Amino acid sequence: MHRSSGDGSWGRGSSGRGSSGTPRRIGARLTGALMCSVALVLGGCGVLTTKEDRRFAETLADEHYPGVLRVVEVRKLFPQAGGSEVAFSVTGDPDAVVRIRVDAAAGTCHTHDCRKVLDDAVGRGRSEAARLRLLTRTFRSCGHEVIGVEPSSGAPWIVASPTDATVSRVLDDIGSCVRRWVEEDGHSGGTAHARGASVNIASPAAARRRPAGKKSQPTAMRLSETRLLASLQSRPYFVASYSASQGRIDTTGSARIVQPFETRQRFAATVGAAVRARLRASYPNVRMSAYQGVWRLEPGTVDRLTGYVLYCERPDGEKRCLGDRAVVVTTDARGEPVGEVREAGKVREGRGPLRLPPL
Repeated sequence: MHRSSGDGSWGRGSSGRGSSGTPRRIGARLTGALMCSVALVLGGCGVLTTKEDRRFAETLADEHYPGVLRVVEVRKLFPQAGGSEVAFSVTGDPDAVVRIRVDAAAGTCHTHDCRKVLDDAVGRGRSEAARLRLLTRTFRSCGHEVIGVEPSSGAPWIVASPTDATVSRVLDDIGSCVRRWVEEDGHSGGTAHARGASVNIASPAAARRRPAGKKSQPTAMRLSETRLLASLQSRPYFVASYSASQGRIDTTGSARIVQPFETRQRFAATVGAAVRARLRASYPNVRMSAYQGVWRLEPGTVDRLTGYVLYCERPDGEKRCLGDRAVVVTTDARGEPVGEVREAGKVREGRGPLRLPPL
């Protein structure tokens, strides 16, 4: 009897021969299938290439928008079995990007008729380009160049370096600009910011290190490019938030700092340990929650943060502590409490939804 090879299969002799169903051949086929499935992600194995989808998209553009649309990027849709996302530039509008999903093998655009999909995408791309020009023009008139735009929220990225002495003035200045932008956007039919708006603030050092976009890309595509946003988010940055009442922006605003993942983890560990030490006097068996909420900057500061820390007075068997009680804490940038820890009371019933009062 041959011993196990260590992967759960049994050998059938040194030559490895046998019927087509032998474990060795099955293993070879599985290995080949695995290699092919990995290659699919990269467009290998002759299945998920983008060439056919590109040609299909170019044919659509030539047929319905001759001389207007030019393919600038094709991305394979994954994990979908077929199709690609195609981005076009628009002749005469360097800011606009038109995106559609095509499947050359099926002869469709994301299972829909391609003419209507393309018409809708062109209209949407031109409209978004006009709104982008309004955004960049408004902020430029306020003295802030827009260096990026979040594709999901439309929040712009600008560059500033607020200090304790200047942060209130910077927030007011940005708030006035946001009000002008939102009002003009509303006059143009935009409703995305009816409840408020936010602005991401990168440091000058982070802005200098950002990757340069391709000049061949439309502005809308270049400002929301994945590498650019990842670079800006890889370093600490501020988010200025402005609420709205009846569509009018409150220019006062508030700010929070966003840290890279590892820095956030260190901050949470530091503040959690400090709060646990203080709570043990009242609750010797206190358990801390892993909850990490929003930490708001204290007005007039860039290194004093206020937020909630959740805890359970005692263990509940083997259940993880979600936190049914909370304290309000103000810390320095490292997470060390500054001043007293204030009880916020009950914030959750059992393992139900979290209900935190406004800070």
